[in-house]
Amino acid sequence: MKIALGSDHAGFELKEFIKHYLEKQGHDVKDCGTYTEESCDYTDFAELACAAVTEGKAKRGILFCGTGIGMSIAANKIKGIYAALVDNTFSARMTRCHNDSNVLVLAGRIIGKDIAKEITDIWLATKYEGGRHDRRLNKIKDIEKKNMK
Repeated sequence: MKIALGSDHAGFELKEFIKHYLEKQGHDVKDCGTYTEESCDYTDFAELACAAVTEGKAKRGILFCGTGIGMSIAANKIKGIYAALVDNTFSARMTRCHNDSNVLVLAGRIIGKDIAKEITDIWLATKYEGGRHDRRLNKIKDIEKKNMK
């Protein structure tokens, strides 16, 4: 799967770890930066990675910052992006099967590397269930149409 990654300085170490993990699994990773631990603005890299998803250059995206909060707020301002800040495996599964999220957000200063791998694996492997969830997702899309012009 083609996956776009983006991080700020606080998420850089976890991004690099997950990037190498995904590459070893055979995924095609598009690293949208940052490329150092030098202080930078998370918004720039959220926008780059999410653009790869909305433009079809990547099927999904994973964003990293210190808490994940800034990245998730920024990502969810982009039309067509459904980003979920996840810190456990149950939420990783639910955000895919019920919410069809296309961007995962991980907190580099909060979660460890082992749980980050588990969350990533589950999130990538879980399919959207559709059915009763379609109605709710269509309502989210209606909200998006009204408010993101």
